[in-house]
Amino acid sequence: MPVDRAMVKALLQAESERFAAEHRASRARFEQAQRSLLGGVPMTWMAKWAGGHPLFAARAGGAWIEDVDGRRYVDFALGDTGAMAGHSPAPVVDAVARRLGELGGATVMLPTDDAAWVGDELTRRFGVPLWSFSLTATDANRWALRLCRAITGRPYVLVFSHCYHGTVDETFVTLNGGGRPRSRAGNVGPAVDPTVTTRVCEFNDLDAVERLLADKQVACVLTEPALTNIGIVLPEPGFLDGVRAACDWTGTLLICDETHTLSAGPGGCTDAWGLTPDVVTLGKSIAGGLPIGAYGVSADVGARIEALEDADHADLVDVGGVGGTLAGNALSLAAARATLSEVLTADAFAGMTALCDRFVAGVHGALFDHDVPWSIVQLGARAELAFGPEPPRNGGASAALHDAELEDALHLYLLNRGVLITPFHNMALMSPATTEADVDRHTEVFAELLAAITAP
Repeated sequence: MPVDRAMVKALLQAESERFAAEHRASRARFEQAQRSLLGGVPMTWMAKWAGGHPLFAARAGGAWIEDVDGRRYVDFALGDTGAMAGHSPAPVVDAVARRLGELGGATVMLPTDDAAWVGDELTRRFGVPLWSFSLTATDANRWALRLCRAITGRPYVLVFSHCYHGTVDETFVTLNGGGRPRSRAGNVGPAVDPTVTTRVCEFNDLDAVERLLADKQVACVLTEPALTNIGIVLPEPGFLDGVRAACDWTGTLLICDETHTLSAGPGGCTDAWGLTPDVVTLGKSIAGGLPIGAYGVSADVGARIEALEDADHADLVDVGGVGGTLAGNALSLAAARATLSEVLTADAFAGMTALCDRFVAGVHGALFDHDVPWSIVQLGARAELAFGPEPPRNGGASAALHDAELEDALHLYLLNRGVLITPFHNMALMSPATTEADVDRHTEVFAELLAAITAP
């Protein structure tokens, strides 16, 4: 049965009042922070929590967070993937302490043994042999686009509507209601309208991909193997193979952004689904929560980059924009080595995926019991709820399911009962520290929510 909108509205009001009463210390800190922080938060999206203000964190560990009001939460947000390894896993803490203490030097502008080890491990996991590091996935994607344009001599990139690849200018482009490209709503101060640099179509529309690549003016396709930041949109059978074939036919490079889709397994979707990208980009989670990004390239792309350098057609050493003073720093790479070798292992992913199976089964059971026509999509250790009976097949369809009032009610109801999911969408992620009891707590509270917003 559909949810009762009057009951949703009443529940949202009640949960907002409860939140205000139980989080006075967070509210006070938020008001105080507005004296010096833009929007009252250290990064503006942190204000986008239901309830009128964010929680202020006091401490965290494993799969939990405690706020300044002394309330503890099961954390399924996990830093929107950045803390996929859990908060402060012991091997990462030890590696960081050793790097800062015994070994010294957080950033020394010199390579370390950890860097080579991480490069070898990423090669083993993702199959592309040459790697370079940044501080964010945004930079990894930005630099990958620049390299692809440089080695192909082509001006355009292709992305999918409602994709997310960090704050890369070229990717803030969507399709309007008439199917025409447009700068994404809310795009902040673009240097140029992204429709000048970028072609765009819906995910799972192979005909459109082939049409937009046909004139051989597109340097690269940048895509997640499955869309994630607009809700999880899985590829339909044959779509990714078709994209690979279209790229091969037109000489277009294919970049797989695995920043979020690493949830599919140790080598992300690239390994789990047998994909063969020319470039892989990563970020967030591979260093246990410390800032990092990475991009890996095939042997052919590596040779083409080297040829550009040899011909003095690309400045990749000084100020060419493919690098940064703190990129590849010793501290981040020490954390990455510890994370990849001891935390986000194959065994850990198997356990995380099993927990996500349990999470999804609990949600399905509650939806069935209350006859609510919603759906949930899983990608390994990650799952996302959609307010529609069928999982969306592209970004536009997923965006159309957005329901601000319902999302706020869902988030506040869970949060007021000690369960945290990712703000501004309905994502839950399992970490190696997540437990069956954590998952079952979500199932219990979610079922209570459905009972509260459906007519008896």
